[in-house]
Amino acid sequence: MRDVSDIVKAYDIRGVVPDQLDAELARAFGAAFAELVRTPSRTERRDSIVIGYDMRPSSPELAAAFADGVTAQGLDAVLIGLASTDMLYFASGHLGLPGAMFTASHNPAQYNGIKLCLSGASPVGQDTGLAQLRDRVNAGQPSPQPGAPRGTISERDLLTAYADFLHGLVDIRGSRQLTVVVDAGNGMGGYTVPAVLSGLPLRVVPLYFELDGTFPNHEANPIEAANMVDLQKAVLAEGADLGLAFDGDADRCFVVDERGEIVSPSTITALVAERELAREPGGTVIHNLICSRTVAEVVRESGGTPVRTRVGHSFIKEVMASTGAIFGGEHSGHFYFRDFWRADSGMLAALHVLAALGRQDGTLSALLAPYDRYVASGEINTTVADAAARMAAVEAAYTGRDGIEIDHLDGLTVSAADWWLNLRPSNTEPLLRLNAEAVDVATMERVRDEVLLVVRG
Repeated sequence: MRDVSDIVKAYDIRGVVPDQLDAELARAFGAAFAELVRTPSRTERRDSIVIGYDMRPSSPELAAAFADGVTAQGLDAVLIGLASTDMLYFASGHLGLPGAMFTASHNPAQYNGIKLCLSGASPVGQDTGLAQLRDRVNAGQPSPQPGAPRGTISERDLLTAYADFLHGLVDIRGSRQLTVVVDAGNGMGGYTVPAVLSGLPLRVVPLYFELDGTFPNHEANPIEAANMVDLQKAVLAEGADLGLAFDGDADRCFVVDERGEIVSPSTITALVAERELAREPGGTVIHNLICSRTVAEVVRESGGTPVRTRVGHSFIKEVMASTGAIFGGEHSGHFYFRDFWRADSGMLAALHVLAALGRQDGTLSALLAPYDRYVASGEINTTVADAAARMAAVEAAYTGRDGIEIDHLDGLTVSAADWWLNLRPSNTEPLLRLNAEAVDVATMERVRDEVLLVVRG
C-alpha cells in the first residue's frame, strides 16, 4: 500500500483521486479509524461510526469503502448519505458517535478527502488521531479482530432533524420578509439550503443549486473574489436584501450586502458575537489572530471576554473547550458555536445574519456600518525559499521601534497603536501569508509595502 504521509494534513486527509486517494486507501482509513475509536484505553470507545459524503463523483465509492473497513473491524457504520460537513457534525453530536465526512471542501473536482471527528463533533487533527491513522495505514491495513463478528451498515436520514435543530438555535420566523440570493456553487448548500430556509419569511433566489462535483460554473471557494462575482451581480439584479455564498461542503458562509459588496468575515464574527453575548452576557468569544481588531472591541463593548487564538479549527475548538466560549470566528469564514458542539456551521452563521437583518427595517450595509472600523490588506501570499529567514528579517526590521509589540502565537505578529500585521508560513507550500490592518488606507499600504519589500527583497 502506498505511503499516505503526503495526504494526511494538519486537520484532515486530502488528495487527488485516484492517484493519491482511492477506495483501497479509504477502506484502510476506515479500518484504522475503527481501531482508533475502539481502543479500550480511550474514553471515546464506541461501536458505531457515522459517515456522510458530498456531491463529488468519487465520494459515494470512497464512503462505501470506508464503511467496509469500519465493519470489517466489527464496528457498525451509520450512513447519512449526502451531507454538508456541518450536517455530519450535527450527526456526530446528535447520535453521540465518531464521524467521517468525505469531502475536499473547496478544492477542485479531482480532489477528495476525509474529515474525521470523535463523538460530539470533537475534531481529529494531527495531535488527536490523524498522525496515528497515518502511521497505522502506512504499516498496513489493520486486520479484523479475531472472532469478532462483522459490523452492520444502516442508513439514517437526518436532513430534517438537522434543519429543525438549527431553527431551535436561531428563530427567524418573526422577521420581516427578505429577499436573499444564495450561491451554492454546485456544492452541498444546494442540498441543505432548501431544507433549512424553506418555510421562513424569505424569498430565496437560488444560484447553482444543482449538485455537481465538477463545479461547472465556478470554484466552490467564496474566499476568492472571482467566485463571488455571479452572486454580486444577482443581488443587484434582484434588488435583494443580501446574498449568501457557501463553499463546496457548505461549512463556510460568505455574505454580500444589498449594494453587492462583499462583507468581511470579521464583520460577521463581530455581529454574531454581539448577538450571542446579548443572549448570554459576560461570555467568552474566540477569534483567530488575523480577525479584525473590531472583533475584540465589539466583544468588550458587549460585556464579553475576547480570546485570541492561532489560525485553524482544531485550535479554535480546543480553546473553546478550555474557556467555555459561547462562540468563535475565523477570518476564513468559519464560525463555531458552543451550542453546536463547538463545531463550525456556515448555515448557522447565515441564520444569525438573516435574523439580525430581518428584525430591523434598515439595509444590511447600515446594520454592519458600526463594525467597519479598519482597512485590511486581505491575505497576500509570497513564494519564498526560506520562510524562517524572511520572517526573521521582518522581525528585525521592527524590533526596537517605539510603541511596537511582537509576538509569536502563530507566525509573527507585529502590533502598533494604529496598525498590526501577521506573517505566517503555509503548512503545505513554500509560502508566507501576510495580513495587515490599519486605521486608514495610507497606513495600511505603508505597512504592507514595508513588509513585502523585506519578504520579497
